[in-house]
Amino acid sequence: MEHLRPEARRIAELPKVERLGHLATDRWIGYSRARDALQRMNMLLSTQAGRVRPQNLLIVGPSNNGKSTIAEKLQRQHPRRCSQERDRNIFPVLSIQMLPNATVPRFHAQLLDGLGAPVGHFQRGDTLSAITLNLMRACEVGLLVIDELHNLLCGSSSRQREILGLIRYLGNELRIPIVGIGTKDAWLALRLDDQLENRFQPFLLPRWANDAETGRLLASFETVIPLQECSGLGLPVLRKVIVERSEGLIGEMHELLLRATDHALTQGRERIEECDLMECSFQAPTYRRQMMDRELRS
Repeated sequence: MEHLRPEARRIAELPKVERLGHLATDRWIGYSRARDALQRMNMLLSTQAGRVRPQNLLIVGPSNNGKSTIAEKLQRQHPRRCSQERDRNIFPVLSIQMLPNATVPRFHAQLLDGLGAPVGHFQRGDTLSAITLNLMRACEVGLLVIDELHNLLCGSSSRQREILGLIRYLGNELRIPIVGIGTKDAWLALRLDDQLENRFQPFLLPRWANDAETGRLLASFETVIPLQECSGLGLPVLRKVIVERSEGLIGEMHELLLRATDHALTQGRERIEECDLMECSFQAPTYRRQMMDRELRS
């Protein structure tokens, strides 16, 4: 089992049910594009905080392609810590998720909730804004991450502009960089504010193709899949099937490999073969959509 990481070797000797339970756990797979995104975010945190007009980053990619996982990895690299000298928590990175029905008060409430502060009921919007700004300063927030930024387009045009204006104001007032994460619609949302658009550098996470980079990714996956024999997931034959069935989305690849592992073990094999990828219970995203469309039309 030399193809496995040490912890995966131990798991590979467990019964099937226990092995699948470990496999279903989310794991960080440090492929090159993810490392580049992390490097850029860390650079923003170390070089842009305190600048009059800090630069921002927008991570754009299709749904289920690893965007939020990268943000969670950044959060783990810069966890909240307690400052005994100042008797408060310090947040190098504050991460929130854009609500589909976001308003300025709700956005402030999310920021306060992310800082662990009671929101309460405030009659005046300027009071809530002042409390949020003061607490973010006190907690020394160095970088703000806004996930699901494309949800901004669910609101009316006036609300969209209000939220974008607030985001711009937070960056200016606190002098901190901001990282937005979302689908291509997130870029469309930012374009409603010319000043804000110019400060966000886009960083693309495209779908995976049937190439050597994907082969390296799948080889990394294989080191944590608790099967006792090497499957050769990154080699051309299996790689082509995996890319086609997952439609080039890393989250779908993970689910496909989980189902294929289950199928292989059920068949008494300790490696994934092409038949496992094709015959397992996995359903591709397009198939799921088509199935639901037919059901809704019937």
